[in-house]
Parts: sequence; C-alpha cells; structure tokens
Amino acid sequence: MSSQPVEKHSITMPAETSQGVRSRVGARGFSGYVATAVARQLERDALDELIAQMEAEHGPVDEDQVAGIMQRLMA
Repeated sequence: MSSQPVEKHSITMPAETSQGVRSRVGARGFSGYVATAVARQLERDALDELIAQMEAEHGPVDEDQVAGIMQRLMA
C-alpha cells in the first residue's frame, strides 16, 4: 500500500472468504488485499451513483447504442 495514514479495523467475514484471500496472498498480504478490494468497491459505488445521476438528468442509456459502441471498440 501507499504511505497514506492507516487505521486498524476488526472485520468479520465468512471463513471460506478469508481462507481464499490467504491462499492468494498469504497472511502478511491479507490487509492489503482487503484494503484494495474495499477501495475498488468504493470506486464502483461512486460510478453507480454517477450513472444514476446521469440517467436522472438525461434518461436511461440506449442499449442498442451501447452495443454499437462496444462492437466498434472490439473491431
């Protein structure tokens, strides 16, 4: 992680989830992995809020237009 100030937290999660994390990063990487996952979720939450705001202002996204844009991007 970066040199940002840190806080210590106690969290509860399913044992299977914590075992999955440990199997990927070991015990010493656990906090960093969880911190990265939470930061990613915060980004997704902010994006969801932005999308909701834009749809409120401009109406829903036209799925056909999105499909067309995706096809052009993949070409």
